[in-house]
Formats: sequence, C-alpha cells, structure tokens
Amino acid sequence: MSDKQRTATLEPALPDVNRDQQVKRQSPYHVILWDDDDHSYEYVIKMLKSLFGHPYERGYELAAQVDRNGRTICLTTTLEHAELKRDQIHAFGGDKLIQHCKGSMSASIEPDH
Repeated sequence: MSDKQRTATLEPALPDVNRDQQVKRQSPYHVILWDDDDHSYEYVIKMLKSLFGHPYERGYELAAQVDRNGRTICLTTTLEHAELKRDQIHAFGGDKLIQHCKGSMSASIEPDH
C-alpha cells in the first residue's frame, strides 16, 4: 500500500456541515373559522377557549372578526396540527343558545403564503 492510499484510509471523512445543518421547515397553514348565523358569540368564545386555549378577550376579538369579516384565522401552524384543529371545530357540536342551530361551525385550512 502506498503512502497516499494509507493516508486516505486513515483520515476520517468530514461531515458535510451545510447538509447536516439544513432543517426542512414545514409550510405554515391557517385554521380559518367561517361565519354563520347559527352560533352566538358565547359559543364561539367557549369553543376557542376549549380548542385553542384563547382567553375570553382573544375569543371575543375573534368572534367579532368572524362576525364582521365573514371569516377569521384562529391559528397558524403545521399542516397536521391545522387539520386536527379544523376537525375539532367540526366536531365541537351545536350551540345550545340558538334554537335553530344544526351543528358545529364551519372551518377550513389554507396555506400561509
């Protein structure tokens, strides 16, 4: 074995620092709550506290936004977490304060561009 071959086999390969340090980030997604006339502010505030941990004041702000704008962003997160939260909104149930309420509020997810 030549000196060149011996040196090549004894020197450890250095890691590719740039490749090892690159972290792939997931694209963020918004959880969108859609307005309707079948749910009270109290319902929206209670749901947002239960599912998202929003305090009363933030829940009221979001309830007012959805009422005023037709939609509001409840949360921006990873795709998987956004899907879970959307599904939890859909499963939350109806508003007992509104007699003609037929079920949960509508929600969707969309990418944050």
